[in-house]
Amino acid sequence: MATTGLNLKEIERVDTISKKEFLEDFVKPQIPVVIENLVGEWPAVQKWDFNYMREKVGEKVVPLYDDRPVDYKDGFNEPHAKMKMSEYIDLLQREPTRYRIFLYNVLKEVPELQDDFDFPDVGLRLMKSLPMLFFGGEDSYTFMHYDIDLANILHFHFQGEKECILYPFGEKKHLYKVPHSLITHESIDFSNPDFETWPALRNASGYRTRLNHCQTLYMPEGYWHYMRYITPGFSMSMRAIARNPKNLSQALYNIFFMRHYDNLMRRIKGQKWIDDKNQKAITKTNSRLDA
Repeated sequence: MATTGLNLKEIERVDTISKKEFLEDFVKPQIPVVIENLVGEWPAVQKWDFNYMREKVGEKVVPLYDDRPVDYKDGFNEPHAKMKMSEYIDLLQREPTRYRIFLYNVLKEVPELQDDFDFPDVGLRLMKSLPMLFFGGEDSYTFMHYDIDLANILHFHFQGEKECILYPFGEKKHLYKVPHSLITHESIDFSNPDFETWPALRNASGYRTRLNHCQTLYMPEGYWHYMRYITPGFSMSMRAIARNPKNLSQALYNIFFMRHYDNLMRRIKGQKWIDDKNQKAITKTNSRLDA
């Protein structure tokens, strides 16, 4: 795997794992792990590819996101475009595209897909109404972000290859976190960072891995993550509520106050609100370098 110059360790990989080992070795200390054969018995292992998704979901209109900078006119997690799933899969297979599907609720939109998977018994109280699908084209990526609910996440990858860079929540002090948001500064390219522009990144300690078909990544509570599709592919995530009281408190703050406050300030201040937040991310993070 090519290096980015970031301080990243390879995520440990195991073939299979018991519930006890998973809880003691990874959940309790909040360390990520890749489990290569957690879902070997799922029908999805054999079924889930683009052709199957086109057959099952093709007529559904899906929300699409790309990597354009945040604009004050955009609502919180508002999609940038929409198209039928069949058209989107055709696009993925035809040419590189920045468009991604983000947080597509499997059970709500296509309930019959649940016949293809179950919920692994690994000691996490997985929320059974919230398995989410994610799709991306070649070289498309997410901004570095953490999830609004700081959940424990099982991330199952299907078709293609995906690069994952993770940081513990506490590393935000080095990551140019944007205030009142879930992202770092949008101009950072975590696949090839410019350390002259973003010097604090050298102080951040994180993890990296690549996922292939039917491999599972465990992401602990509140972990920052950057995902880049090496080839077109899709993934599914399952989540469990944060166990750490501090993380649960942060999740409640994000859901019931922060996102609404951010939307209000976008309406009041417009683009200046976005620009000011981005500048504060730089100023506050770089100030720690001189402390």
